[in-house]
Amino acid sequence: MNYKLLLVLLICNSACKTENKPIDTYQHKMKIIEVLNEQQEAWDRGDVSEYMKGYHNSDSLMFIGSSGVNYGFQKVLENYQKSYPNKAAMGDLSFEVLKLHLLDTNYAHMVGTWALKRDSDDLSGHFTLLWKNFQGEWKIIRDHSS
Repeated sequence: MNYKLLLVLLICNSACKTENKPIDTYQHKMKIIEVLNEQQEAWDRGDVSEYMKGYHNSDSLMFIGSSGVNYGFQKVLENYQKSYPNKAAMGDLSFEVLKLHLLDTNYAHMVGTWALKRDSDDLSGHFTLLWKNFQGEWKIIRDHSS
């Protein structure tokens, strides 16, 4: 996605309309929250592969974290598997959504916090996610987690 298009999408607010029909904001937001909840449940079971189902399976997937920018579903999956090789390393995950903004019927922007509770330590941080609607299935296409 080019940066000019992203800027236009960020400027658009939830009052944007597609084909002169109002956006069903609640329905779209609930579907996105459902995906996030499914990710959290998969993580808590120690299932990284299931957790990754919330991400768009594409070479264009972008993940920005402590190691920098990474592209591609497979690379993100490998990084998760390396960093969290077992349930003990994964711990229990929780999310708090601070802001979920529907840009239109196809894109949404989310800001929130994450927290990992493990026997050895606790970790926490913030995230910014760009979601895309693929024929009724919301997937993360950009993830910036710190």
